[in-house]
Amino acid sequence: MTDDRSELIRQSFRRQAKACADLGSPFTARLCTLAAERLTDTTPVGATVLGWPGNPDGTGDALALRLAGTLHALVRSGQDPALAAVYPPHTADDDTLWAALEAALRRDEAFILERLKSAPQTNEVRRSSALLPGFLTIAAQTGKPLILSEVGASAGLNLQWDRYRNQLGNFRWGKASAVELAPRWEGPPPPQAAIEITDRAGCDLNPLDPASEDDRLRLFSYIWADQQDRLDRTAAALEMATESGLKVEKADAIGWLRHRLATPRSGLTHVIYHTIAWQYLPPALKAEGEALIANAGSRATEAAPLARLQLEADGKPEGAAILLTLWPSGETREIGRADFHGRWVKWVGWES
Repeated sequence: MTDDRSELIRQSFRRQAKACADLGSPFTARLCTLAAERLTDTTPVGATVLGWPGNPDGTGDALALRLAGTLHALVRSGQDPALAAVYPPHTADDDTLWAALEAALRRDEAFILERLKSAPQTNEVRRSSALLPGFLTIAAQTGKPLILSEVGASAGLNLQWDRYRNQLGNFRWGKASAVELAPRWEGPPPPQAAIEITDRAGCDLNPLDPASEDDRLRLFSYIWADQQDRLDRTAAALEMATESGLKVEKADAIGWLRHRLATPRSGLTHVIYHTIAWQYLPPALKAEGEALIANAGSRATEAAPLARLQLEADGKPEGAAILLTLWPSGETREIGRADFHGRWVKWVGWES
């Protein structure tokens, strides 16, 4: 590997450290910073990381998060008690933490190298609180029951958004639930509207089964170790998904959407939605998907509307954009912004 390449990768770890600190995980920020400063190529794991051939950034291969998730999986699975001893809720200084991490890189080499091949997979439940006002807007604008199609649905936890209890400022929505969401809310209340869901489905290239212990470990490992509230919330949502029998289909987004969009259904509003997922599609597939959705939109009617609800990064510094497109008009509006983990929502609404 070249010094330039390893330095580029170290910089990607430093950027991820800042993002983790901004999103409320000082432990993961420390881990990424220590790796950036102290990782060497003297172990097979170190050589693999510092010589990573792809795009190491969070918008690419998310290399720092791959490593952090792999180490957390060792802790949560009970495979490495010595590493667990320096993980939250325990505390350790930087030297002690790094010594334990370095020992794990050697001791658990085979597991780590295999796990690094897989991209991180998360299913952040709090994003549902950014989706809910969008769904209420769609219901208010179209006045019809909804068909739900989620792209990149992972374990389907945001496919059951209507089963969670939400407190959005002074606006309360939903029945009593094991999952209660209360983001910091800024802006007017969302619209009042009756919501009826007639069909829901999701796809993912690597769908996770809420009932599978291995798949649960995968989800938990990519939640940052010092964010117990996220771990608890995800556990409750997984239990709800297991009880409901909810399963996500294994399929590529474009082929799956083509099938889902083939036949407009009169009297229903079909909603395509995705959260921090579209950006990971390769450019050619992304362009194909945009064309496919636009084509379906051109066939939409007042009797069979189509909507696209997105929570996706747009390059702006403050969180992600909540975008809504409604057909047959085809109009797109930014109806709000939200934190990537759903900690806050800044709501604007469709009418403003």
